[in-house]
Amino acid sequence: MYEAGSLEELREILGECERCPLHEGRTKIVFGYGNPEAKLMFVGEGPGRAEDAQGLPFVGPAGKLLDDLLGQIGMTRQQVYIANVVKCRPPGNRDPLPLEVETCIPFLRRQIELIKPGIVCELGRIAAGVMMERTIQITRIHGQKFLGRGYFNVPVFHPAAALRAPATMQLLREDFARLKEYLEEEEPPPPAAEPEPEQMGLF
Repeated sequence: MYEAGSLEELREILGECERCPLHEGRTKIVFGYGNPEAKLMFVGEGPGRAEDAQGLPFVGPAGKLLDDLLGQIGMTRQQVYIANVVKCRPPGNRDPLPLEVETCIPFLRRQIELIKPGIVCELGRIAAGVMMERTIQITRIHGQKFLGRGYFNVPVFHPAAALRAPATMQLLREDFARLKEYLEEEEPPPPAAEPEPEQMGLF
């Protein structure tokens, strides 16, 4: 665990990271963006081409859709926080490898601890599986609320998947309507639990 007292300090600790092989092909590190006191946080799997070029999360077509979905529930990305499981783009936009996830996840873990969101919304199957510590079927659990470590997990379809399929787009819009309901309920998040020693590399 990286004992940073703020997001700025955590970014300094990350530095020009070379902790895993993903650094070899990246253009820019994508640390995260948004409100450091957000009640709603989004987690994707990793940066894509546009994100790698700009150093910001979700700025390509999927990011534009995310902005639209946030507008649907009366929010902007300045009110939420957006990050990824890994902070460098995997080659060819492939899924992050276990070593890459294990290396980068302590930074995401500390971001969540510093921000203290009530809800962490995972964008897509990969992010949801990492955050929920198990293999999941996004088609079966999307839009539902699950207990996390000091917050609720709400996995949804990845916006990129919705751009490819109108039916998925409709489900994603419905899930964002549920997100709004969850936020309005203001249910206190569950207490944070200390991970077991053998689980320190996981969420």
